[in-house]
This record gives sequence, C-alpha cells and structure tokens, in this order.
Amino acid sequence: MEWRVPLADVNLGPEELEAVSAVIRSGWLTMGAVTQAFEQEYAQFTRGAYALAITNATAALHLACLALGIGPGDEVILPSLTFVASANAIGYTGAVPVFADIESPDWLCLSPRAVEAAITEKTKAIMVVHYAGYACDMPTILQIARKHKLTVIEDAAHAVGASLNGKALGTWGDVGCFSFFGNKNLTTAEGGMLVTDNPEIAEKVRVLRSHGMTTLTWDRFKGHASTYDVVAQGYNYRMDELRSALGREQLKRIPSGNARRGELVALYRQLLSEEVPALSLPFQEERGQSSYHIMPALLPAGSDKHAFMDSMKAQGIQTSWHYPPVHRFSAYKDAYNCRPTPLPVTDEVAAREVTLPLYPTMSDEQVGWVVQAAKTALVAL
Repeated sequence: MEWRVPLADVNLGPEELEAVSAVIRSGWLTMGAVTQAFEQEYAQFTRGAYALAITNATAALHLACLALGIGPGDEVILPSLTFVASANAIGYTGAVPVFADIESPDWLCLSPRAVEAAITEKTKAIMVVHYAGYACDMPTILQIARKHKLTVIEDAAHAVGASLNGKALGTWGDVGCFSFFGNKNLTTAEGGMLVTDNPEIAEKVRVLRSHGMTTLTWDRFKGHASTYDVVAQGYNYRMDELRSALGREQLKRIPSGNARRGELVALYRQLLSEEVPALSLPFQEERGQSSYHIMPALLPAGSDKHAFMDSMKAQGIQTSWHYPPVHRFSAYKDAYNCRPTPLPVTDEVAAREVTLPLYPTMSDEQVGWVVQAAKTALVAL
C-alpha cells in the first residue's frame, strides 16, 4: 500500500550510486581493496583495533561465538526482547541461549541483576543487545563478566554511531557486531561488521569468514600469494565490493543522520507528552549517546495492540513491533522450558510496545501526522 508515513526509509544519494558504479567499472566485485578500505574506516569510526566486514550481522554474531570458543554444552545469557537472530547465532554453535529479563519499562535493555541470577557453571558468555540504539549498563555487565570469568558479545545491530561515556557501543565487550540491513542507520542492503580489540579473535574471524582459507582470491590476484591452506572448517561470510562501496558512503552520513534522528525523537517526546500522554516512551533519561535507531512507545496496559496498529494503518501510518519475545516462539519454547526463568518485564513490554516511524529524511510535519494518528487510534480503543 502507499504509506503516508512509512516505518523507515533509506537515505541514499548520488554518492552511493557513483561508488557502486565505480566498483562495477573496476571489474573486481568480490572482497578486495574497497572492502579493506571500508574496514579501516569503520575501525577508525568506532576506535576499535580491528573491524571485519561480514555478509550480515547474524553471521557476525555466529563468528563471534565461534571465535570465543562457545559450543555444545555452553550457555549464553541474552535478552528475549531482541530479534531472533541473536538467539539463532548462539544455537548455530550448539550452545543454549538462556533468556534474562530487561531492566524496566523505562529502559528496555538487558538487566545486569537478571544476568547475574541466570549464571550457572555452564555459562560461557553474555550477549547484550543495545535495544533501539540505547546503551546497556556496560560497566556493571563487564564487572559481572570479570567476576565470573565470562566473555561479552555486544549485539550492536541498532547502535551504529552510539556511545557510552564517550566509548563506542560495540567496543566495550570482547566482540561487537553491527547490522547494515536495509532499515538500519547505515545500510548496505545486507551486511554487517564485527569489531574487536583482540588480535587473536580478529584472526580467527578473518579465517572463518572465508572457508577457513589462509589467503584470499584478492591476495593471489595482487601477487601476494600463489596458493592457500585450509586451517578450519569455515564459512562463506564475506562482504562483496558493491556493498562495501555503499557502506563507505553511508558511513559519512551517520553523524548528520543520527543527529536528525535525535531531533525527531525530541519532537516526538514533546508532542506525544502534550497530545497523547497515555502513550509512554522509554529511554526518557538517556544513558550515553543513542543512535536513535527506532522509536518505541508503550501503549496503556491492557490495550489491544493489534487494533491500535490497524487503526494507524488505516490512517496511512506504518508501525511495527520490536519484538515478539524470542522465548515465546515455537522454536525456542523447549529451550526456555529447560530454564523457565520468569521474564515479567519482557512479557509486559512486549504486550504493550509499538514502534513508530523514524528515519532521517522524515519531516517535522510527518511526526505531527503520526502523533495525531496515535491520538485517534487510542481514542478508538
């Protein structure tokens, strides 16, 4: 349908078109010099020692788990209020995802207290998710990890350009994984990046992302090698030059794009508090600098979420739900039932959360339309 205000929109221009065209003209489309440049620029952007371009964030999370030695018999603690890819990546290794609750309806990130309560002798790692681009309580979580000798993976899919205490999200833990999916702050259509300060982890990921090979086609093309060995059972998780070219141009847009998102969020908060006070907004008191990836709002308790979303749709406003909790999915019920820790805050938030439109090319007028549509939708409930 034709949306009056879509949930998200891409922010692309002639620069991206020219960058992709230049790759096509070059005749080299697989992982090569453009991807290496993208990796170097992303490492500088996050101030991480190593950045490795990956085919998507799910693959990056999978490689992070493998590089940290996570496997059968291990448990990894994570929130259930996340995209299912977080849990899937853990499961790919044979490990078990263990769901812990989020902090509160005001802060929809993994609760350090719930993490510590979920730790057992099988726990190998903690996977935090910086929901909507807002920071988890990383100092406390790292303190817990050190106390119990656990590694920390940051699912920073929402957090390109976000930081805490001046340090980029994705660089606090052992590994950080970013998403460049089509609706993200930085998009390469599909794609992701893995960031780490650990040279051993970086080397493991570098080998595993390309079939376990010691050298790549680009190395042989440039005359740096004539053959290769295979030292591990790896994967084809490489990023191509076309997407890397997109990523390099998109990276330049992050400061202005995230700033505009912040302006829109501030306008939403002002107008909703005036016009629709029954709709509550998490993250009112910011912790660090958000990337403002999405605009979550909580309906009044007991509201019919689907009726609200249908009303918004009828008014031309696209909304979404971030997220149906993973522990409620059929594929994860058995895993959850093996460790049935109550997740009352997660369940409450999931029942009430609706995501409103947010993207950097959105106008102030469109925010007003969304707010008025929400007011109408709530009255009709």
